[in-house]
Amino acid sequence: MIAPKAKKIDHPITMHNDTRNDPYYWLNDRENEDVIAYLEEENKYTEEVLAPTKALQEKLFEEMKGRIKEDDSSVPYKFNGYWYLTEFQKGKEYPFYIRRKDELTNEDELLFNVNEMAEGHSYYQLGGLSISANNQYVSFGVDNVSRRIYTIQIKDLTTGEILPDLIENTTGGSTWASDNKTLFYTRKDETLRAFQIWKHRLGTDSKDDVLVYEEEDDTFNTYVYKSKSRAYIIIGTSSGVSDEFRYINANEPDAEFKIFQPRERDLEYSIEHFGDDFYIQTNIDDAINYKLMKTAVNQTEKEHWIEVISHRDNVFIEGFEIFKNFLVVEERQNGLIQINIKAWDLSTDYYLPFNEETYTAGVGTNPDFDTDSLRYIYTSLTTPSSVIDFNMIDQTSEIKKEQTVLGDFDKNNYTSERIWARARDGKLVPISIVRHKDTPLSTETPLLLYAYGSYGYTIEPSFSSVRLSKLNRGFIYAIAHIRGGQYLGRQWYDDGKMLNKKNTFFDFIDAAKHLIAQGYTSSPHLYAMGGSAGGLLMGAVINYEPTLFNGVVAQVPFVDVVTTMLDDSIPLTTGEYDEWGNPNDEEYYHYIKDYSPYDNVEAKAYPHMLVTTGLHDSQVQYWEPAKWVARLRELKTDDHVLLLETNMDTGHGGASGRFESLKEDAKEDAFLYMLEGITS
Repeated sequence: MIAPKAKKIDHPITMHNDTRNDPYYWLNDRENEDVIAYLEEENKYTEEVLAPTKALQEKLFEEMKGRIKEDDSSVPYKFNGYWYLTEFQKGKEYPFYIRRKDELTNEDELLFNVNEMAEGHSYYQLGGLSISANNQYVSFGVDNVSRRIYTIQIKDLTTGEILPDLIENTTGGSTWASDNKTLFYTRKDETLRAFQIWKHRLGTDSKDDVLVYEEEDDTFNTYVYKSKSRAYIIIGTSSGVSDEFRYINANEPDAEFKIFQPRERDLEYSIEHFGDDFYIQTNIDDAINYKLMKTAVNQTEKEHWIEVISHRDNVFIEGFEIFKNFLVVEERQNGLIQINIKAWDLSTDYYLPFNEETYTAGVGTNPDFDTDSLRYIYTSLTTPSSVIDFNMIDQTSEIKKEQTVLGDFDKNNYTSERIWARARDGKLVPISIVRHKDTPLSTETPLLLYAYGSYGYTIEPSFSSVRLSKLNRGFIYAIAHIRGGQYLGRQWYDDGKMLNKKNTFFDFIDAAKHLIAQGYTSSPHLYAMGGSAGGLLMGAVINYEPTLFNGVVAQVPFVDVVTTMLDDSIPLTTGEYDEWGNPNDEEYYHYIKDYSPYDNVEAKAYPHMLVTTGLHDSQVQYWEPAKWVARLRELKTDDHVLLLETNMDTGHGGASGRFESLKEDAKEDAFLYMLEGITS
């Protein structure tokens, strides 16, 4: 088998008197037949190299699928007189959306059979379901390309008819005014930035829709939603470090939106309505971990905000949920989620008890104000996800559903822990670890280290039935909670972005070295995995430490950072300036160039690698991993496996079917097992 070799065409790019030659820039054209031919050649090569694992892949797929209850349903939740749930049927890839009026025992009303809707499509995503106040209409968005560009349609639930209203080029979500005739939605521009809010009248042509708001700052995105109280339609617009909101009474869809608090650089806030007040989560007055404030509905500017929960240096406010009698605050302390329940009358103030060393919890779907029941989710690395209803008055719990894991799964066969690695600058980096209780800690034990580390997104230590296949074959699985995420609060995020971005990469490297030093594994048996911005992490780490890992899986990796961030015609670029920095500024240009994986590939040995992408990816364009692999093939000095697989039908999220995505998991696992010599 001979690996494909991409042709080279010089393409100099000059910025700040610095010229970079990008000989694989020509791959940036999905309409070019040569590009498609090259990607297909790479796919064929990947298939040939992994051919010996084909039977194992099929076994893994059936094994993973066999743990999932095929005829399954979600826990119903009640909203405006109806119980809503989704059901899966055996042999079906997509869900059925169902509701029942008044009582759970009443007859099913089928909203959507997505299996029928998806027929004839290699990719199909239904999202953004929104029910009108009179329960007669449901608006929904459909993406059948995987570019996250949705067409909104409306279904009349009394007749079952899909109405002729057709609204294209949207985010998929929409919000009904209280008149049951007016629908607000968000449109995307040519870079896929959500930039306009429009108003649609039921039964009219979308070309007659009214533009309500346009966000002219291309570093901001906009969106629209209805407050939980259903009293207000709210337009939000956000950048990485600033927010601004507008609102109208939901009964007055033709009213002019009023600004809540004008945007200010570095002022972040979010709002929710209750009674005579708006409640505000904000970083005002240097509250880096946020505080909770409130203000009267007719005095929303920041000078009127009153403190409800003060800022704490060691507690990060993740979010809050309002009920008629209680305020529920989701907090993170020392990396772990805590749920604080406060009665409005001050009669009670307590935290839900969680006992595991490493776990995750979170407030679930709670659309109803007038209830004393809080729905929350709990899971850990060894505990399947549970949906729990908690009575906030008598403090009793009812587990509504625990994730079913078929087969011989026993949570007592697995053990988890959290350890701390000292990074090179002295910071302690948490690592969550899970393994089978019979797996020894030794230099011969394979270990897969996973991380993300960007946008303040935290990879939670949650359960995965798919992961059991690795654990049962003797792998240890570890999550490095590196800077760039918010596992240890907002400062943890700020210390891993912009001109601090290299901390993200060094934290991961130092976590890996700590695992080796503590005897969990050794470099010949150490593997790394990350996707999207976590794929950037993979690319940077192997440039810094190419011999630390035996193998790497980089999923839809963001690896051509400089060129992408200089091209504001590419989706998401302008909105990312507050994450990576703007390379039009010379200081950021050189900093980003110094770690950008594609720009730092050298003539040296690299680990075994599997790189995945999707032709229609709207977040990380397919040509980034394609160019990166081409340059690695050109320069690397080893004979290690280097594979590029492009899914020609999907985008950033991979396959859309419930089980189809398991084939991707099986292939990635089989790649790791091949390197580790595991054949069954």
